[in-house]
Amino acid sequence: MRYKLLVQKAVATQKNSYAPYSKLKVGAALLTTTGKIFTGCNIENSSYSLTICAERTAIFKAISEGHKKFKAIAVTSDKLDFIPPCGACRQVLMDLAGDIDVVLVDKKGNQKITKLSFLLPDSFNKSIFKP
Repeated sequence: MRYKLLVQKAVATQKNSYAPYSKLKVGAALLTTTGKIFTGCNIENSSYSLTICAERTAIFKAISEGHKKFKAIAVTSDKLDFIPPCGACRQVLMDLAGDIDVVLVDKKGNQKITKLSFLLPDSFNKSIFKP
């Protein structure tokens, strides 16, 4: 397994998820280029738009601690299928992490590795703001 520890951290963090509304528990683990791993889980709110996804939790933790270069993110859930990041998370990841590897993990532990650019082709890009 290429990202064995990253996947293990995502699975472990998934247990901390607070998902009383969707019942979808998601864990994420983000790998920096220096080898540090930041984890996150989804945390729901009764006002659903105030919910935060696991992927954004992980990257916001990393950025808030001064890390800005990333290699991969693992995303796992308690569902049988692979659960890719939602559209909002894809855009945040693209802006803050670039075209990193995305390791999707199903409930049985099967992995599928893809690139963020595959999940978000023709992304809204901050380069459009350059003169």
